[in-house]
Amino acid sequence: MPEPFEQLDYIYMPSRDVAADARHFTDALGAELVFAIDGMGARVAMLALTAAPPFVLLADHVTGEAPILVYRVRDLRAAIGELEGRGWKRGHSLELPMGPAHSFTTPGGQRMAIYERSRPGVVESFRGRRDF
Repeated sequence: MPEPFEQLDYIYMPSRDVAADARHFTDALGAELVFAIDGMGARVAMLALTAAPPFVLLADHVTGEAPILVYRVRDLRAAIGELEGRGWKRGHSLELPMGPAHSFTTPGGQRMAIYERSRPGVVESFRGRRDF
């Protein structure tokens, strides 16, 4: 696997109605609803279609139509340095519940992010939560 990417962990999908979309994933596709959180002005549902990543995150605060592919890296600062050395252009830094991240868009319009899993237990702490 090419450095610095370790694994595609999440696919953030924009959703206008997270509850309805989550029901479709569970009822029609058989996905497991890992959590459904309504907090800090956003609704997010995590769904597992397979036992291993990537997991789908439906989010009403994600704008646009294209999903965001979220890749885990071992060391975010080192990954940024390595990618910039290859001509990569930074996007926005942000905090995901599982750790610090940096999102960006490729020249072709694909949306991606890299993150360092500095809070590995946070997703498990949300497991089973149903705010909606």
